Amino acid sequence: MPPSSPAHSSAAHGLATHEVVLLLETDQHRGLTDEQVSERLARFGHNVLPAPKGAGVLRRVLRQFHHPLIYVLLAAGGITAALAEYVDSSVIFGVVVVNAVVGFIQESKAEAALEGLRSMARTRARVVRDGRERTVASEDLVPGDLVLLEAGDKVPADLRLIRLTEFRVNESALTGESVPAAKDGAVLPTTAPVADRHNMAYSGTLVTSGSGTGIVVATGAETELGEIHRLVGAAETLDTPLTQQLARFSRILTVGILGLAAVTFAVGLLRGQDAAETFTAAIALAVGAIPEGLPAAVTITLAIGVGRMARRRAVVRRLPAVETLGSTTVICSDKTGTLTENQMTVRTVWTPDGGVEVTGSGYRPEGALLRDDGTPIDTTEPAGLGAALRWSLLAGAACNDASLSERDGHRDIVGDPTEGAMLVVAAKAGFTPDRVAELLPRQATIPFSSERQYMATLHRDAMTTPAPQASEAPEATSSADHVVLAKGAVERVLDLCAGQLLDGTVSPLDRAEVLRAADDLAGKGLRVLATAMRPVTARDEFGDDSLPGTMVLTGLQAMLDPPRAAAAAAVAACHTAGISVRMITGDHAATATAIAGKVGLLDAAGEPPEPGRRRAGRVLTGTDLAELPAEELPDAVERATVFARVSPEQKLRLVEALQSRGHVVAMTGDGVNDAPALRQAAIGVAMGRSGTEVAKDAADMVLTDDDFATIEAAVEEGRGVFDNLTKFITWTLPTNIGEGLVILAAIVFGAALPILPTQILWINMTTAVALGLMLAFEPKEAGIMARPPRDPGQPLLTRALVMRILLVSSLLVGGSWWLFEWELAHGANLAEARTAALNLFVMVEAFYLFSCRSLTRSAWRIGLFSNRWITVGVTAQAIGQLAITYLPAMNTVFDTAPIDGSVWLRILAIAGVAALVVAIDKRLRR
Repeated sequence: MPPSSPAHSSAAHGLATHEVVLLLETDQHRGLTDEQVSERLARFGHNVLPAPKGAGVLRRVLRQFHHPLIYVLLAAGGITAALAEYVDSSVIFGVVVVNAVVGFIQESKAEAALEGLRSMARTRARVVRDGRERTVASEDLVPGDLVLLEAGDKVPADLRLIRLTEFRVNESALTGESVPAAKDGAVLPTTAPVADRHNMAYSGTLVTSGSGTGIVVATGAETELGEIHRLVGAAETLDTPLTQQLARFSRILTVGILGLAAVTFAVGLLRGQDAAETFTAAIALAVGAIPEGLPAAVTITLAIGVGRMARRRAVVRRLPAVETLGSTTVICSDKTGTLTENQMTVRTVWTPDGGVEVTGSGYRPEGALLRDDGTPIDTTEPAGLGAALRWSLLAGAACNDASLSERDGHRDIVGDPTEGAMLVVAAKAGFTPDRVAELLPRQATIPFSSERQYMATLHRDAMTTPAPQASEAPEATSSADHVVLAKGAVERVLDLCAGQLLDGTVSPLDRAEVLRAADDLAGKGLRVLATAMRPVTARDEFGDDSLPGTMVLTGLQAMLDPPRAAAAAAVAACHTAGISVRMITGDHAATATAIAGKVGLLDAAGEPPEPGRRRAGRVLTGTDLAELPAEELPDAVERATVFARVSPEQKLRLVEALQSRGHVVAMTGDGVNDAPALRQAAIGVAMGRSGTEVAKDAADMVLTDDDFATIEAAVEEGRGVFDNLTKFITWTLPTNIGEGLVILAAIVFGAALPILPTQILWINMTTAVALGLMLAFEPKEAGIMARPPRDPGQPLLTRALVMRILLVSSLLVGGSWWLFEWELAHGANLAEARTAALNLFVMVEAFYLFSCRSLTRSAWRIGLFSNRWITVGVTAQAIGQLAITYLPAMNTVFDTAPIDGSVWLRILAIAGVAALVVAIDKRLRR
């Protein structure tokens, strides 16, 4: 009877091979029969990730209109259409449609993450069925299938490995670990995390070396990749702080406008005024109070922020993400490739002669070798290096299967990153790969294996400097014309050695000293490999049995994926800005702790640096998280700074735990395993160079240089964007409120309307474009990264800004009403008086615009002309005002009339007084 479910794959690593074979009713040599495959295909389905059940196109389109601000705009369009102002209503409806289209497109791109996950699983697979090898589509695999793998293959399903030869798999996209994992078939504890399951190969990962055979234990949605797919689908796409606050603001604004219009209509009726005229006045009030330019201003300001971020190597996929960065309180950063270079680099070479520090980072052979006293070593002469250092470097470079490549000016490694690091450090000493191949042509190889834990190679020695000879080196003869080189795990290489190279000669091996040196280096979070050599002749035997006890230790090479040059400064800038930075990685705790210390996340004692020192629990592993009760997780996460060996589901839980404490979380990632957390976070940040397409599709922003410093720069731009949006709203609302109050006052006092609905639309639409939008180009203010993040619960406008808005609204109402009545009392007709009031509104707005360039400092201190777009906008608005005042056609459409110079003087005087009052208020509140 076939297995009832493949779900037991989650425990397959804890079962012996024969147990897996029995459970899945398969044959570890002949595989399944065709009949079994057909039956299981019908039972379990194809090996594909399930398509999500999303909303239909119509529903997704309609969803774009489900927002209070859109309701306000639709109401404005309806009102202007009712007033027969069809051009203005068309513009407003056009804004609504454009916003809906943009939102629909952005939502569609976000949903593409699931399709990216599904496409990862579509490949071909070599299987054994009925005892014959054949190639099938990976979607046709079923539990129990026998799959054959070799270097370069993508693993097509979750496999329990049963036969292996030097088998390694790059699981970085799934676990976050930068070094390919060596595999073996040994049974493991059932509690072993995914990253430590060395007898498993998981769907979507890549075989880097060797060959292997595995039994399919899970397909489709039951694989680890399928679990991530489920998490991505379950993760909520949260509203950003900006969208939440705009929604609240829009609801309040809607209620206020409708209430004020209703009051206006009721007061008019109570005063016995004509119902039709009163209704028209109420409509005019509603039109005036609606900030028609706000949606355009938000979109354009965010778009300008997108452009600024792009110049700083951050590509934004969702517009609100620009502002969200400015609200971020916690950045959860991956280690590999974000805080680090993602390029393994040898930092120290220890030899029995002493330690050598290596400068430079990455895969470019640029840097120097420094002695303990800091003096550089002369690498131009072999004698300058010393025999032990020279042979350690040669062993690392010659006993090596990696190669260097360069594309678009970016150097990379083909092969194992640790071998790449050894190639580069040798090149820094002048031993380039080509030169090494010339000096030491390879004759034979004993490949690395997880059981052997070392690699050895036989070379013809074409060097002019002879290899060291000594009686202590077993079987070494003066006629040696070949050399055996080895590198690998320290203890395994030491088992091969009887001596060590000291002062150019072979001396007895001091195993304890070598182990102490290795432990010191490993304690710093470095990955340590040992190197050894042995002079031989062409007749000497070369094999596993001939090496133990015959080799000469040349040294230790200690390496790590180094921190990016700007990472520490960027982390410090985030701390100054009140933003907490957490490292979340699939790598080992020791390595993560070492990097965290170097970039400033932890101090020498393993604690977060001041300020913001947290309590115990600074470093947590995935095992620690798994053992924590759900109710204790948020507190533990709040205290910790580094999370190591975490699974994809745990990454998602970490983000959710931080959000439960009120944090606005930015999450970085590059692998398939990061996709759920990227989507759950307020802003997901994917890596452009090293990131998978799945991560990019799930993210809100993509870093083209994979650098953490770019995130800090984007946060700075995000804060600038929110500042400019706040400035626009602070600038535009007094006009809308003032227009509504002027009409309300006219109804209350039974007077003629000082401004008409068409004139209100002119003011709102032209000033929003010519004046208000110029604030979107305002440069960032000094000290923007020295202040704490904005409280997500804080309203869009603070109490001080609300008071300023009311102050300016009062100045507009008082000034325009007084001027309107003054002009009527001194012989002006109704059209001239309204034209004066209209121009006063615009003039006060222009003066107030300069004040709003900074909400705390005076316009003089920031420079009147430091934003040239302000000057352009004011000039354009002035031309428009002259046109509406003096062109006959405009007079006819907008019921305006020409005014003389004395009226302009009164307008300027009132606007000047208003600007002075605002400046005094700003100074008093500073």
